[in-house]
Amino acid sequence: MDEKSKMIFLVEDNKADIRLIQEALKDSQLPHEVVTVRNGVDAMAYLRQEGEYVDAPRPDLILLDLNLPRKDGREVLAEIKADPSLKRIPVVVLTTSHNEEDIHHSYNLHVNCYITKSRNLSQLFTIVRGIEEFWLKTVTLPCD
Repeated sequence: MDEKSKMIFLVEDNKADIRLIQEALKDSQLPHEVVTVRNGVDAMAYLRQEGEYVDAPRPDLILLDLNLPRKDGREVLAEIKADPSLKRIPVVVLTTSHNEEDIHHSYNLHVNCYITKSRNLSQLFTIVRGIEEFWLKTVTLPCD
């Protein structure tokens, strides 16, 4: 695998969760960058390279919370998967929601996987490192 730095796009409104996810990725052996936005409107502007995000790089992986201000994560997921230029970017829903309806709805919108955040710090670190290992090292993704 080429050693090009991977870009993880974190869409999360909770500052503590942002910090924990960044901390979990800090010791990664994989060169990466984490770009974060804190609401759904900014997420779509970033992905569509609009406004202040006109030069934004295309992410290799999107970590998406469902409960976001301004535009809900469910709406963001629907827009990503409906957009031919974005739909192949893997989206991992990383949320506190255990709601069966959220899980079914996310998969109906073609989310790549749905993971419930653990409130246990050690488990959260294991989850985030596993996501990175699988989606950015193991899986072969299309080049766009």
